[in-house]
Amino acid sequence: MKVIDRKIREALREDIGSGDITSQKVVRPNTKALGVIFAKERGILCGIDIACRVFEICDPNLRFDKKLYDGGEVDYGTTVATVTGSARSILKAERVALNFIQQLSGIATLTRRFVDLVAGTGVVILDTRKTHPGLRELEKYAVKVGGGENHRMGLDRMVLIKDNHISVGGGIDAVIRRMKGEWFEIEVKNLHELKLAVELGAHRVMLDNFPLGEIKKAVKLYKGRVELEVSGGVTLENVRSIAETGVDYISIGALTHSARAIDFSLTLKPIERRR
Repeated sequence: MKVIDRKIREALREDIGSGDITSQKVVRPNTKALGVIFAKERGILCGIDIACRVFEICDPNLRFDKKLYDGGEVDYGTTVATVTGSARSILKAERVALNFIQQLSGIATLTRRFVDLVAGTGVVILDTRKTHPGLRELEKYAVKVGGGENHRMGLDRMVLIKDNHISVGGGIDAVIRRMKGEWFEIEVKNLHELKLAVELGAHRVMLDNFPLGEIKKAVKLYKGRVELEVSGGVTLENVRSIAETGVDYISIGALTHSARAIDFSLTLKPIERRR
């Protein structure tokens, strides 16, 4: 929570700066209001607790009521939360809260589309490290909300030998022998490299940008002997065909680097004082 709070505070500082000069000029300090956060298109909600925390940090006296939880389906007009209290405070927190919900819901929605397309095949949809700087933890959380799973969180979590490691490390044979029996994954470009990796003891092999026909050959030759992961060139149009080959994992960078935000809005109305 401390890490998330720090990111929220940074986002609020970025947006508010020295103060919301518009609200200070046109909204009276004692004005109370009710804000309704709602979806403007179909998608999977993600980030509602982050939004709640944005309002809490901005003003602890605000009341935030969740109407839907992460993973829930939304459509145009679906109310996901209400917030009550100082109108000025709500206006200060509004944009940051919506930005978090929109971005994370976009990732969760795109992930769900991929997951639904491979349903019944047994394949696991994975994300990658292609995340926006500083937002990896949140974006990978959104992938899980959408039904996918996380690949390594960072370089310190798992050995994944990629093409540049092989290039500067002396070749596949040399880099694998340095592993000395430890668990690792290695990226390969063709069936020849795959054969060598399996023979040298790879535990998981990433088939990088393999054509569909080569993926099928890889599965026929090595299914059960090594975990097989497909990466590169995966789209909504071809993911089902790839999954049906029998591979174990499909990793998709687009889940986090290219997901389109889902549109949410907040409407604000004054709360009339009782006379």
